[in-house]
Amino acid sequence: MSAYDTIVIKIGSSTLTNSSGKLDITNLQRLVREISELKKKVIIVTSGSVVTGSERLGFNGKPKTIPQKQAAAAVGQSILMRQYEKAFEEFHKPVAQILLTRDAIADRERYLNTRNTITTLLEEGVVPIVNENDTVAVEEIKVGDNDTLSALVASLIGADLLVLLTDIDGFYMDSEEGVSYKVDYIDEITKEIENAAGHPSTQLGTGGMVTKLQAAKICTDAGIPVVIAHGRTEGLLSKIVSEEKVGTFFKPRASKLESRKRWLAHGLKVEGSIIIDEGAVSALKKNGTSLLPVGVKRVNGCFKIGDLVSIFDEHKKEIARGIASLTSEEIDKFKGKKDIGEVIHRDDLLVL
Repeated sequence: MSAYDTIVIKIGSSTLTNSSGKLDITNLQRLVREISELKKKVIIVTSGSVVTGSERLGFNGKPKTIPQKQAAAAVGQSILMRQYEKAFEEFHKPVAQILLTRDAIADRERYLNTRNTITTLLEEGVVPIVNENDTVAVEEIKVGDNDTLSALVASLIGADLLVLLTDIDGFYMDSEEGVSYKVDYIDEITKEIENAAGHPSTQLGTGGMVTKLQAAKICTDAGIPVVIAHGRTEGLLSKIVSEEKVGTFFKPRASKLESRKRWLAHGLKVEGSIIIDEGAVSALKKNGTSLLPVGVKRVNGCFKIGDLVSIFDEHKKEIARGIASLTSEEIDKFKGKKDIGEVIHRDDLLVL
């Protein structure tokens, strides 16, 4: 019996379009069939709206301006949803469109509302189909890529698995002899793994392997396993769910973070950083205390109360994240002092 009850599947543009750059309805239908046969709760994060819309609007190549891209996304999203709806109808499964921007995840109330909506849809047997709302997104509220979006959605709902479907069959590295090989299993995302993300064999997909690695880090930190695999392999999804050796598997942390901690880890944008001394590091890690001004050595950036900040030790290693109870100016003014109050309350603090 598979432990994967709730699965997020990100389908990349390369999986949904053919060599001519047109929507590959045959492959979309195959994926829908395989998803339906899983008999699991599945959320789809889909790419392809801009490519599909560009084709319908007669653009020659990729849109050249932001308004063109947003227009293409608006047209393409409706075409994509119609194709998904038609494909799932054969299996008597309704679908729902969910368009997100970063602020829907950064705002705690909207985050919870989004989670509740998706959870309710899943309980009702609906397949939520998620995409970034490219028609209105501006730089300040963009997620930026669907690899990251799928990881944030997986973290949002506490999924059991994230599958990233792309046009390569896993994560590649080079041996000492310079021979390229696929890594079947990654138990920790090290610096060596991060450096290998620029490998030429990993750059075929639209997001590249860098964003996929970032997505894997978000999920594995939240206790969610991740698989990167080729989106055109027949029977792939059932093999993954059966825990067969397919693609590259990223091992999650030992325990899942609860919802608020997942939100703290990756839901918010980091606005600044605080460097703390060894005594404060020990207090946070061993005693689960709040962060006090006495342990602060330095403040970087300009942030306000309620912003997310990263906390580093004196060796430049990030050891925690939390929501500031004081402004950056106040923390800088009171650093090293006692009996001032809390920089970050322990309930708003996540030790990494």
